[in-house]
Amino acid sequence: MFAYLAKYKPQAPYVIVSSKPDEDNRDESNWTPVTNFILLGLSDSPTQQAGLFSLFLTMYFVAVLGNGRIVAIIIRDRHLHTPMYFFLGNLSFVDICFTSAIAPKMLQNMLAEVRTISFEGCMAQLYAFCFTATTEIYLLAIMGFDRYFAICNPLRYTYVMSRVLCISLVSGSWLFVSLHSLLHISMVSRFDFCGSNLIQHFFCDLPPLLKLACSDTTTYEWLVFTEGSVVSMSPFVLAVASYVAIISTILKIPSEERRLRAFSTCSSHLTVVTLFFGTIFFTYFRPFSANTLDQGRMVTVMYTIVTPMLNPFNYSLRNNDVKGALRNAFNRKISV
Repeated sequence: MFAYLAKYKPQAPYVIVSSKPDEDNRDESNWTPVTNFILLGLSDSPTQQAGLFSLFLTMYFVAVLGNGRIVAIIIRDRHLHTPMYFFLGNLSFVDICFTSAIAPKMLQNMLAEVRTISFEGCMAQLYAFCFTATTEIYLLAIMGFDRYFAICNPLRYTYVMSRVLCISLVSGSWLFVSLHSLLHISMVSRFDFCGSNLIQHFFCDLPPLLKLACSDTTTYEWLVFTEGSVVSMSPFVLAVASYVAIISTILKIPSEERRLRAFSTCSSHLTVVTLFFGTIFFTYFRPFSANTLDQGRMVTVMYTIVTPMLNPFNYSLRNNDVKGALRNAFNRKISV
């Protein structure tokens, strides 16, 4: 680690010290506010950067192209202009924004000698991450709600899941999440960062950033566990309740063929919900002191890079309508 950091020559904007100042005895005239952070990245070894860059560049391109393809197909194919695919298109778009908030800066830092990010850039990245991650949580819950009515109340599905309701659910989620994210960023940006500016992560994530704050973050951490838990747990509870009712209804279907067909319509979504919510809760809804560096990096890679990359395969390979639309689009290109 020390050999790795030795090549970073602290310049004027950097403030690198071994520990935070004593909050009770510090003299504010003797310390310099941090205006830049250094992201340590995924690996401390310079020899691994080329391999990691190639791997994550490929994963990022697959995530963007795969999700972009789903959005384009849903827009072009009139047969997919239904509530289920409207929500799926929004989820794919959010996945593109989600991984794009993290991956480009991470890839740039893998090739840079000094992996810096300005204070303003760090806050902007944290806001984009918080906004897109929370929006994805709400979209997953809405998709579970949609599947509940499709399977448990099929006769009322068309009436309940109207176009107006679908647009209202999505736009309301975007608006609420933007205000929620703004609340957190406005509080984090007010903290004093006057000690080390080394972020032990590959992006400006909340837990490693709070460890660098000289201000007392106890109140804010309680806000994360209370308000943040309510904001995230509410859609999670809705998703779980929806799938409990869905599975219960499916098990009551007498025909095995119909049971398998009904389960296939929601199995891909259930897989995404389990993977995404599991990694999010593991990272954020436990004491920040319990997050070790290696665990935090590994789990964060799962839901910021791997999950957005896998979602297009998960939804397209298990969905006959999407596979059919993909075949039609491919056949049209061949005929042209």
